[in-house]
Amino acid sequence: MAQELKDRLALVTGASRGIGAATAIALGARGAHVILTARTASALEDVEQAIFDAGGSATIAPLDLAQSDSIAKLATAIGERWQALDVMVLNAGMLGTLAAVPAIDAKEFAQLLTLNVSAQLALLQAFDPMLRRSSGAGVIGITSSVGRTPRAYWGAYGASKAAFETLLEAYGDETAEVGRIRVAVLDPGATRTKMRARAYPGEDPASVKPPEVVAERIVQLAIDGFEANHRERVAG
Repeated sequence: MAQELKDRLALVTGASRGIGAATAIALGARGAHVILTARTASALEDVEQAIFDAGGSATIAPLDLAQSDSIAKLATAIGERWQALDVMVLNAGMLGTLAAVPAIDAKEFAQLLTLNVSAQLALLQAFDPMLRRSSGAGVIGITSSVGRTPRAYWGAYGASKAAFETLLEAYGDETAEVGRIRVAVLDPGATRTKMRARAYPGEDPASVKPPEVVAERIVQLAIDGFEANHRERVAG
């Protein structure tokens, strides 16, 4: 496979399974050195091994993004080893309980906002200096259609994704003039993931596309580049 991303550094959050794992493997196959983050070290090791087996290279960084100081420590550790960050895929997130708005649990909603919004803000802030040192960085955030189109029982998750998109696109506007950072918001659509199975327990997994389809689109965006505040939905 062509090594279009050789000598590029990529960071993928939520890289232990689903879209994150598939994306990390696909980036590694195209030559990028991939930093894998998620809470479960053993699952990250499996993804790392898959990248190694395909001839790529990776570094695992097990951490809980919801812990207040974990992201700053990660950025410091990465910054001590590498000069610039070229690709950042903001994939980590939680679904929470699907419930009518009056029934949303306040404590769980706070957790949802912490991971889906506050942690994403912390990632952008912590890695902004490294992104600016890249010759052409791409930040790709994974969203959901409910962030733009409210749906019954999806109020909590949709609100978190709406806030995430607003932060990400504001950052895109702010960095557009810099010329070296581009931001994309990617809606994967119906994809065969654990989160999807939780949301649609009666659905046949084979009826929706595998995460590798989304991963390939993310990698192509990283290779080809995109305009500031690019937005798209992955078909299939």
